[in-house]
Amino acid sequence: MSPSPSKGDHTRNRLVEAGAAIARIEGLDGLTIGNLAAAAGMSKSGVFAHFGSREDLQLDILERASEAFADQVFRPAFRERRGLPRFRAVFRQWLAFLGGMGDAGGCILMAAASEFDDKPGPVRERVQANQRQMRGEIERCVQMAVDAGELRADSDVAQIAFETFALVLGSHHDLRLFGADEVIPRAERAFDALLQRHYP
Repeated sequence: MSPSPSKGDHTRNRLVEAGAAIARIEGLDGLTIGNLAAAAGMSKSGVFAHFGSREDLQLDILERASEAFADQVFRPAFRERRGLPRFRAVFRQWLAFLGGMGDAGGCILMAAASEFDDKPGPVRERVQANQRQMRGEIERCVQMAVDAGELRADSDVAQIAFETFALVLGSHHDLRLFGADEVIPRAERAFDALLQRHYP
């Protein structure tokens, strides 16, 4: 049996949650020890006691965001049968994940890719690792559909994964501006059209 979280662990978790809420609106790069301390009702030194630097805080928030993404997108979708049912479920869950944010802001993982694409360092490296993992999972889903004979054997797996990711990125952008009722049906039609081009 694992030990119960300490008071320090609880405080750190509360700070990560508060920091994630700020990052969804202001961006991960807009998060500072100062604005987190103000949001949490703590002193800067109190926040520094849990995070040695802003970079450590950003990395923890990325890790939390990655776990939430896996819990809400990949794990539910992976209950579906391998092949097109699973691939469709990943896309559907991803749209639901993005559309369910409401007024809470955008996806930290996607926003961070734009914020840190030209800023070398540990945060950019973590962003790259997260992006590679997401794209790798999509490619595996596509390959399973090919192996099951549900997509053509000559399908370009990497290209289909790239176009799927592009649809998600476009949806994320438009969801923040125009809302789920308009964007999600269009994204679903675009995804169906992508699949149809590769049916046997």
